[in-house]
Amino acid sequence: MCASCVTKRKIADQVAALGYYVVVPDLFHGDPYRDGVSFEEWIKTHSPADATEKVRQLIAALKKKGKAVGFGGYCWGAKVAVELAKTDELVAVVISHPSLVTVDDTKEIKCPIEVLGGEYDTVSPPQLVHQFEDAPEQNEAIDHFVKIFPGVPHGFACRYNSSDPFAVQTAEEARELMVSWISKHLKH
Repeated sequence: MCASCVTKRKIADQVAALGYYVVVPDLFHGDPYRDGVSFEEWIKTHSPADATEKVRQLIAALKKKGKAVGFGGYCWGAKVAVELAKTDELVAVVISHPSLVTVDDTKEIKCPIEVLGGEYDTVSPPQLVHQFEDAPEQNEAIDHFVKIFPGVPHGFACRYNSSDPFAVQTAEEARELMVSWISKHLKH
C-alpha cells in the first residue's frame, strides 16, 4: 500500500475514533498515483468522473441506512468531492490540496465547502484557491471556509514526512479542521 494511502487510512481511523461512521473506498483499485509515474497516463485509467459515479452508489446506500454524508477529498479526490458537491447528496465537503478542480466547478456547488491549501502548492496555488473562495461568496447561502497553510507544499495533509514535527502538526490541524467542518454541518 502506498504511503499516502496508509496515511489516509490512519486519518479515517482517527475520524472513526471520534464516533463517526467512516468509509474509505478504494477508488484507485489498488493502483494509486506514485511519484515518477506520468500523471497524464495514470489519469487515463483513473477518471474522477467514473469514481464519482461509484461514490454516488455508496452515498445512496448510506442514505438508505439513515446516514447524513460529508466528504473529504485529498488531491485527485477533491475533484470527486466537488462533483458530488454539485448535487444534493452531501451535507458538507472538505477538499485538501485539490487537483483537477476548476473555478467553474466551485461555482456549481450546493453544500458547505471548506478548502485547505498550501502556500507552496504548485498544483493549486494560493491564487487559485482564493478564486475557489470567491465562487461560493457569490451565493451567500453556501457556507464556506478557506485556509492556506503557510510553509507547506501540495500533499501536505496526507503525503508528509512523519518525522518532521511541523509537517505532522500541519497535517493534524488540517484533519481537525476537516472533522470540525463536517461535524458542524452534520449537526444542522
